[in-house]
Amino acid sequence: MLNDQGRFETPNAEKYLQQLCKHFSHKVDVQFDTRQGTIALGTGPAALHAADGVLAAEISAPDAAELNHARQIIDTHLARFAFREDFEGMAWQSGAAPATA
Repeated sequence: MLNDQGRFETPNAEKYLQQLCKHFSHKVDVQFDTRQGTIALGTGPAALHAADGVLAAEISAPDAAELNHARQIIDTHLARFAFREDFEGMAWQSGAAPATA
């Protein structure tokens, strides 16, 4: 599995984490609380963490195309919630270690 880590500095990190998780819970398996969440994306798991004004995402996928698709899924959905902040996309870093539960 390939892994990427995304970062979005925002004072609304916890709010966006909860909005993303609630949105995806209508379609896929999701577990979350106010500070962390796990979303079972079709490409692989996405782990979200909110702390100290940062929303972080750790995504996994079997290949580069699926990893890119997972990034797009997170960014596109987050853009809907963070439009007031002119959100364009997380700062993604490739090759991050996989999320731990």
